[in-house]
Amino acid sequence: MAGGVIASEDGRDYPGKLTFKVFMTCVIAATGGLIFGYDLGISGGVTSMDSFLEKFFPAVYRKEASVKPSDDQYCKFDSQTLTLFTSSLYLAALVASIFASTITRHFGRRTTMLWGGILFCAGALVNGFADRVWMLIVGRMLLGFGIGCANQSVPIYVSEMAPYKYRGALNMMFQLAITIGILIANLLNYFFAQIEGGWGWRLSLGGAMVPALIIIIGSFCLPDTPNSLIERNHYDEAKEQLVKIRGISNVDEEFNDLVAASEASKLVKHPWATIFQRKYRPQLTMAICIPFFQQLTGMNVITFYAPVLFKTIGFGSSASLMSAVITGSVNSAATLVSIFSVDRWGRRTLFLQGGAQMFICQVIITIAIAAKFGMTGNPGELPKWYASGLVFFICIYVAGFAWSWGPLGWLVPSEIFPLEIRSAAQSINVSVNMIFTFAIAQVFTSMLCHLKFGLFIFFACWVVVMSFFIYKFLPETKGVPIEEMSIVWQNHPYWRKFVCSEQEDKSTTPGGPGSGDIQMSKRVNNA
Repeated sequence: MAGGVIASEDGRDYPGKLTFKVFMTCVIAATGGLIFGYDLGISGGVTSMDSFLEKFFPAVYRKEASVKPSDDQYCKFDSQTLTLFTSSLYLAALVASIFASTITRHFGRRTTMLWGGILFCAGALVNGFADRVWMLIVGRMLLGFGIGCANQSVPIYVSEMAPYKYRGALNMMFQLAITIGILIANLLNYFFAQIEGGWGWRLSLGGAMVPALIIIIGSFCLPDTPNSLIERNHYDEAKEQLVKIRGISNVDEEFNDLVAASEASKLVKHPWATIFQRKYRPQLTMAICIPFFQQLTGMNVITFYAPVLFKTIGFGSSASLMSAVITGSVNSAATLVSIFSVDRWGRRTLFLQGGAQMFICQVIITIAIAAKFGMTGNPGELPKWYASGLVFFICIYVAGFAWSWGPLGWLVPSEIFPLEIRSAAQSINVSVNMIFTFAIAQVFTSMLCHLKFGLFIFFACWVVVMSFFIYKFLPETKGVPIEEMSIVWQNHPYWRKFVCSEQEDKSTTPGGPGSGDIQMSKRVNNA
């Protein structure tokens, strides 16, 4: 495949090429995103199936069935018990991601992925055979434990395996797998909802075993990353692995930098405390703000509740599921755009362009819903052209997210953390993501009931805030080796005062924390 010498923008050259082995390794690892995507798509679909609501949430079913045209259509799905079914998973994922940090650091990324698949498979079995609400909640929590492990380990694994010139595209395979999982779930929901007898929801929930088995089998086939092997003192095996994945015999320069980073990281005995040091302020800020903002784009509202949302604004049950299939298809296709463009145009460009596109679409969607649905959410007879236009702008909004905040929300945090805090920082990233995924999922139906069409304006305002944040505070990381990432913070007009002053203090202590970064920084600047 692609070959040659890979040169960083800071003058650092690591010889190597994108081999078929490393490409397939990253693709297999990225399938860990399938379990997250499948769950995102499946949960919203089953909660719009009448047979599922009648069995587990009869109060919601009766409320939906008895709604009259004069009633407030925005509020017919407002049930905290129903939203708990969706959102309980993310609290479990939050807890799992914290413990997964220790497993990832001491036993490797592959082991964490394996446990993620096993726990997700167990949750799928419990949900598929559920007869009580508590079984659904327990199953969702097991699914959450699995997702927490996978989301903590997969982005780190891919970023460490990939040659840095292609790191962006390969890491986005994880987001592509998420969108494919969402699309498959939407398709299955549509067809399983047609099954006579009303038991199709069991197939939808139990079908989560398939992506779980894929990641379980895949984790047995994957090698450990050189970074992880070095971190666990397997130096000879790490160098052999680096030779294999780079496709060349001379990997001394990259290997020595990995060892230097590892030696510096071993001086850090408590990464959870270390990450709060001043020198790591940029990484900590990004680990918190990027996943926080990602959830406030409003995209997960579309993903979770697309069938419920479309049903609320006038689509029939099967039509709402098909509309979710359409948006899921757009999500997958647009993610491909980011894969082919992220290492050419850069992260900042996609962030800012996607933000502008989402903002414009959210304003248009708000006006369209307000004009036709008003304060009661009752459009009367919804013209086909009007419904198609609404779905069209939702699709354009989804596309804007899918080639910006969707994949970049996972890519950028996974590539900016130095080795000594990488597992802890990624756990913070996943934890913040899950906290606000839970919060948005839990309050969405209530927000829809109270804010009505203004819900989209709420998210549009946040899109403006997050776009300003990216413009002001995020440096471009395209083409920078993962172990040399400290350079971008040292050169940033705002963050340099945090990084440089701290490193100057530490550099006076031979072998002190941060000395590895400084040594590499000097080598880059002299290269």
